[in-house]
Amino acid sequence: MGIIIKKFGGTSVGTIERIQGVAALVKRYRDQHPEDQIVVVVSAMAGETNRLIELAKSSVAKPPPRELDVLLATGEQVSISLTAMALMDIGIQARSMDAQQARISTDQHHTNAQILDIDTSTLRESLDRGEIPVVAGFQGVDAVGNITTLGRGGSDITAVALGAALSCKACYIYTDVEGVYSTDPRVCKEAKLLERVSHEEMLELASLGAKVLHPRSVYFAMRYQVPLVVLSTFKPGPGTWIVKEEELMEKPVVTGITHRMDEAKITISKLPGGVASLNRLFSLLAEKNVFIDMITQASAPDGAGNLSFTIHEEASDQTLDLVADFARSEGAEGAYLDRNIAKVSVVGAGMRYHSGVAANFFAALASEDIEVQMISTSEIKISVVIPRKYCEMAVRTLHEAFIEFKPVLETEK
Repeated sequence: MGIIIKKFGGTSVGTIERIQGVAALVKRYRDQHPEDQIVVVVSAMAGETNRLIELAKSSVAKPPPRELDVLLATGEQVSISLTAMALMDIGIQARSMDAQQARISTDQHHTNAQILDIDTSTLRESLDRGEIPVVAGFQGVDAVGNITTLGRGGSDITAVALGAALSCKACYIYTDVEGVYSTDPRVCKEAKLLERVSHEEMLELASLGAKVLHPRSVYFAMRYQVPLVVLSTFKPGPGTWIVKEEELMEKPVVTGITHRMDEAKITISKLPGGVASLNRLFSLLAEKNVFIDMITQASAPDGAGNLSFTIHEEASDQTLDLVADFARSEGAEGAYLDRNIAKVSVVGAGMRYHSGVAANFFAALASEDIEVQMISTSEIKISVVIPRKYCEMAVRTLHEAFIEFKPVLETEK
């Protein structure tokens, strides 16, 4: 006997008919695997969270975070109730559970809370009664009983955290796609469905633009060794397994290519002061909770150089105001914002064991005269910032070089 988590996203429960389809899917699995116990996690119905946010903003200009969480959590409460009803209607014992009933404890950071602990006693009692608990994703409860939410994609986090707490056999994440692809199929028609991806590769892919899983959910899975499966609610298939790296039979040099077009670049021209000024700048941005991604610096003989860094585009205006004031106070020439950028990355566990990846990467971009503005690397990824207009071309060119043609690198480390 083992415990299985089945998580269904907003499109999977977007209508009553789809909720009934989810119930039928769960029943089929239970009929085929009577030895397993099942926990279902659901998101709000497609579009419901956005509707509630707009409702809040139409009420007040800046909704208080605590009250916004109370409002947003109602989306999942609708879904768990309707899904439990659909399961009971086809003869399966089920019980809906909000975060308080499922005992999901978080910190007090409203709208972006972190799960601290899950007391599984209530869930295990429900499972032992032969029920299928239907748990609200995306939400938790803080130490004083306030409702919290986990941020966008938080239902994935709930599902994987429950899987870790219950020592599940596998956590199935059902979406509207068939699994994890080598790149975005909407950009490159030659994208391939991947059979297996390591936790570390998936964490990089999710952080760098692949939207199939929330990065925090992948981190949970990697930390607690939870096997993940990404598959389609609507089209039967094996999906993609996300597993420990040692479980991969082979490690391709590059597993996937990702892109992001939701970042902006800020450049400070002729910033003096060396490392002391960098310390003051990034301490200021940290105090304002500005997330920094890539950083580059070009030094000059007089000690004043150009500094560039990337941030989320939605925070770019406020951040530019901060940085412009800082630049003036430090005697820099000025601060400039560029939204016309994209970040393109290649990711693969096999990059650890092969040389020549960078050579092939930049040769592919050079073949299309694609300008590179910034570079960031790790053992298993290369990321570059390029002009946004070249983003899709770069993705297709790199996919052709690393996935379709699969060039053999002659020299290994």
